[in-house]
Amino acid sequence: MGNAEVESIHVHPVKAFRGVSPREAVVEPWGLAGDRRWTLIDDGGKVVTQREQPRLALAAAEPLAGGGVRLSAPGLEPLTVEVPRPAETVPMNVFGTKVEGVPAAADAHAWCSAFLGAGVRLVHMDDPATRRPVDPAYALPGETVSFADGYPLLVTTLASLDALNSLIAEGPHAHEGPLPMNRFRPNVVVAGTEPWAEDHWTRIAIGEVVFRAPKPSGRCVVTTTDQATAVRGREPLHTLARHRRRDGRLLFGQNLVPLSPGTVRVGDPVRVLA
Repeated sequence: MGNAEVESIHVHPVKAFRGVSPREAVVEPWGLAGDRRWTLIDDGGKVVTQREQPRLALAAAEPLAGGGVRLSAPGLEPLTVEVPRPAETVPMNVFGTKVEGVPAAADAHAWCSAFLGAGVRLVHMDDPATRRPVDPAYALPGETVSFADGYPLLVTTLASLDALNSLIAEGPHAHEGPLPMNRFRPNVVVAGTEPWAEDHWTRIAIGEVVFRAPKPSGRCVVTTTDQATAVRGREPLHTLARHRRRDGRLLFGQNLVPLSPGTVRVGDPVRVLA
């Protein structure tokens, strides 16, 4: 693969909110430290994401020491949210999986509800080692995940984004491109590969950390949401449907599950092991 290396790292403390881009991140069994340990749920306990609320792209969450978060959004004063005590849990539905979460303080629910104009609650995953298993069809025994869509990490490559943007430029919605990588909300972005090389990875090393790659990532309507404005378009799903449809899924990026602990850093070499 030549001189492939980590171009950037992204952590989203609250699922569907804007995150941060640290120079390094600790890899835990269920994902990058602090990534998607918080999420919103509606009154029925169903997880709320940019699928239903594209406006969430405008809200930001910064991680704090101890696992808390600082929330900010247009029109609202920033709010600091501490990790709640795990005395009470609420049942949740995360893409069809039943999960228990710990509700934040009432002011966090009120802040998030005011921003969206809809009743929601902010919930914390207190024990990611036990709360939510990875899809058993693709998991090894004991593998768990945070509130991420399905797997502990998502990796994307700059070469594949360039290739996708070239295809968009040839299509009927060329005016929507080129798209930035934040449309895909990855954890790790890799430079120096061939386009679509990640499709074929089954095991890789990022610096000192080894990962298995269970399956490429199927993409949803969130990718059509401009992360700076929350406005939706047609791309990249229109182009992915024409060029990247596999088994009914529109593919971009690769899911990862850590096989060893460690820290990943910007500039780390990326090696394909299998």
